[in-house]
Amino acid sequence: MSEYLTQEQVEQASILYLRLPSFLTPVESQVLLDRAKQLLDDFDAESHPRTKFTTGDDNHVGDDYFLTSGDKIRYFLEEDAVDADGKLNREKQKAVNKIGHGLHILDPVFRRATLENPAMKAVVRDLQFHRDPVALQSMVICKQPRIGGEDPPSALGFWIALEKCTPENGALSFLPGSHLIAPISKRFVRLPTGGTGFEQLIPPEAAPPNPEGKYVMECCMPGDMVLIHGSVLHRSEKNLSPHTRFAYTFHMIESPPYAIYDQKNWLQPTPETPFPHVLEEPLATTVLVGVRK
Repeated sequence: MSEYLTQEQVEQASILYLRLPSFLTPVESQVLLDRAKQLLDDFDAESHPRTKFTTGDDNHVGDDYFLTSGDKIRYFLEEDAVDADGKLNREKQKAVNKIGHGLHILDPVFRRATLENPAMKAVVRDLQFHRDPVALQSMVICKQPRIGGEDPPSALGFWIALEKCTPENGALSFLPGSHLIAPISKRFVRLPTGGTGFEQLIPPEAAPPNPEGKYVMECCMPGDMVLIHGSVLHRSEKNLSPHTRFAYTFHMIESPPYAIYDQKNWLQPTPETPFPHVLEEPLATTVLVGVRK
């Protein structure tokens, strides 16, 4: 028997995407938004290595600051926020593309919303993640006004709006049925020589053309959660409005031996900080409250 989702919602989430209105209360989503803004206020821009977030074919992020961020809280800048001399060209709070990737592990506010949230556990059980699911990366995506870049289609998993998401500030859009006709042709991986790049899964000449169809936009209110099937094409346009569009997102997979985690993936667990189990009861005492740089 389902705890949170209807059977129809479970079936939709298993093949497409599903928006759950008001998954978080207004107070709960505001707490996450306030914490994200506090992290931006505390961001030490002077010591930052100027790592910008982009996964374009010719210009992708791949330095150690990024590759070792899975168990830390780090800041990744917008492509257009740094001038030719390496200086921020706007205030630091408006220069950050996203904060990641260990928020769900290290920050008590985001940990409560992810790993210690009874409603989240109920959704996971309803989705039949019975085989010991673990949470991978987590991040706050800031989508800065008049600069927040276009997001490429990728698997996000669990996506929670922390601010109103509109056509003007970069609401998510989905291509229904794309999971059936658009096989993944490449993926973002660690390179044996260091850094990151794209591994071609299908020869370019054999890859099918981009699927045609109309993307469906899902405008969201703060607290709405969208569950996204990993093979459904989705995107978010540039934020051309004067308003930010903060969202919190994390990924989930089944853990070994039920699923094999590829060593080529850019994100890798460490012996000290393995991927946390989602359905495991939280420890009585938690010491992961600091921000590791």
